[in-house]
Amino acid sequence: MDNRQAAVATTVVVLGTGGTIAGRAQCRDDHTGYTAGQIGVQALLHGIPVPTGHHVEHEQVAQIDSKDMGPAVWRPLLARVQHHLQRPDVAGLVVTHGTDTLEETAYLLQRVLCPAKPVVLTCAMRPATALAPDGPQNLADALLVAAHPGARGVVVVCAGRAHRADAVQKIHPYRLDAFSSGDAGPLGQVEQGRLTLWRAWPAAAEVAGFNGNPWPSPQHQHDELLPRLLAAEGWHRVETIVSHAGADGALVRALLAYAGPGVAPLRGLVVAGTGNGTLHQDVLAALRQAQAQGVVVWRTTRCAEGRVVPGDAPEQDGIPAIALPLAQARLALQLALLHGDALGAAKVAG
Repeated sequence: MDNRQAAVATTVVVLGTGGTIAGRAQCRDDHTGYTAGQIGVQALLHGIPVPTGHHVEHEQVAQIDSKDMGPAVWRPLLARVQHHLQRPDVAGLVVTHGTDTLEETAYLLQRVLCPAKPVVLTCAMRPATALAPDGPQNLADALLVAAHPGARGVVVVCAGRAHRADAVQKIHPYRLDAFSSGDAGPLGQVEQGRLTLWRAWPAAAEVAGFNGNPWPSPQHQHDELLPRLLAAEGWHRVETIVSHAGADGALVRALLAYAGPGVAPLRGLVVAGTGNGTLHQDVLAALRQAQAQGVVVWRTTRCAEGRVVPGDAPEQDGIPAIALPLAQARLALQLALLHGDALGAAKVAG
């Protein structure tokens, strides 16, 4: 962005998708029995302070419980985010979102768009009708981060902490501070209207989660991957499984055999292994059967923190490891399959 554009980039666009932050309960002390996605984004913004020198626009992209998030909402969200990123008057965007699948949407936006402007996802753990809702403060903090000079990339803001899209995970089902960045630590902290940075912003050319493994350039991603995502009638079917004590591989074989009207063939599997990505021998045998049938198989770890460290069994059994949690790893494999053929997808992970 040149200096002329920077001088007029005073708009923050808020896109609503529903979630707990827009939820409504019958009683003000009910934090779990609410219905998500009931209050429009315009109402959520009422009374929220706007960063000095900026003004806010709003748009309702969807109104759902984020447990139901998927391509039907991701497509229009990607399109609208990209549209507003291209506007020279837009300094940044905020997306209100449910917490359950927020880490997946954040990863998708970063991976596909690699934005040079900030795209800040925010949320709430209590509905808007709660006695002490957390959504208003989270939304105010998100607006501040979106308007912060030099901000870029996809960021999640919740409970005063800012997390990069390549590290964020939901780690608690109830408490207000429900997200963590694991070993990497948060990007920064928002306190009293000020952002303190502890890590670098995601670079526009950075691809989250692949630790230097090759992906196409950001320009090529924009030219090829985004149009494919928006045009595809259905994204490749990728499933996840978890290795555990007593596992027998039956679930893998059932997935291979399952077929029916309107059911896409299985194209990918991501397995969360024990410890450093280790796999029960019966699960491994079934996964090799899947590979023989043309299914791309990746592995990650079921551990809450950390990533699979190369040099152990993952290098010996032909199933490549990816440095992402299970939910994001599944999306990464879907995107790899959409981008190219199965062999190319396996090379990206390996």
